Amino acid sequence: MSSISTETVRRSLRVDPDLAGDRLDRVLARLLPEFSRGRLQRWIEAGQVLVDDRPCRVRDKVWGGESIRIEAELAAVDTHQPQAIALDLVYEDAHLLVINKPAGLVVHPAAGNPDGTLQNALLHRAPELSALPRAGIVHRLDKDTTGLMVVARTLQAHHALVEQLRRRIVHREYRALVLGTLVAGGRVEAPIGRHPTQRTKMAVVNNGRAAITHYRVLESYPGHTLLAVELETGRTHQIRVHMAHIHHPLVGDTTYGARPRPPRGCRPELAAALQGFPRQALHAIRLGLIHPVTGAEMLWEIPMAPDLAALLDLLRWKATDGIDHS
Repeated sequence: MSSISTETVRRSLRVDPDLAGDRLDRVLARLLPEFSRGRLQRWIEAGQVLVDDRPCRVRDKVWGGESIRIEAELAAVDTHQPQAIALDLVYEDAHLLVINKPAGLVVHPAAGNPDGTLQNALLHRAPELSALPRAGIVHRLDKDTTGLMVVARTLQAHHALVEQLRRRIVHREYRALVLGTLVAGGRVEAPIGRHPTQRTKMAVVNNGRAAITHYRVLESYPGHTLLAVELETGRTHQIRVHMAHIHHPLVGDTTYGARPRPPRGCRPELAAALQGFPRQALHAIRLGLIHPVTGAEMLWEIPMAPDLAALLDLLRWKATDGIDHS
């Protein structure tokens, strides 16, 4: 059975100059990613969105510097069923949940994954999340990316976390195993949008949204490099797209990567592990944010995902020994 609850949403925003010339509904969708564009359009049409204290139409354009005020009723109807799916909780209080997401777990229900998702699991673990947009999920990891995610438990926490993400206060650090040898860290600044012909993929495109990724070298192995990667922005598939863009795709990434290239003369165990690694080698290892209620700085760090740790052990053996003892 669906649960219904009502909350009043109040927001005060200012339009950034880099959004000048775009439609009001599109601008709001970028400023308030926690709400669907359809819902935002309904609020605009109902006069619940004021731009410089005046109601506007969905298609009206903004030019930067405008003040936007929203006061709208959020009727949350959860049509997704709670499911008893085990969660690895790293932290929990009355306002937040921090989860270590395993590989293979989809975050949101969608056409190809109507249930069995993190959202279904969260609704079972904390039923009050049905009152929040997307069950309190404020950011996501790809299905086969492992590691840390934060979930809001209250509307106050949800708003605060979304604002921290928008202001780039949330610190997210990943471990990424990539093809090829990098000798130094760097910065990738390249806009990301939908691939022009393959609509299920993202790509670096001129009209995409600004995207910035920082990386540094942690370990080097024959033909591979382990990177620490930090996100300055949070675009869909950002790390995977940016690493492929600089010709160092992630190991196991069949969407943006190349065929596995085991080092010449490596042991059969390593060749098999590289060729059979079932997912992109990406793990969200650290997460830092400001607590939405107490204001305390919080930081979590978890161990490497077991499958990726095992692959790295095999690569280290090759790098330090290199002799086939079999």
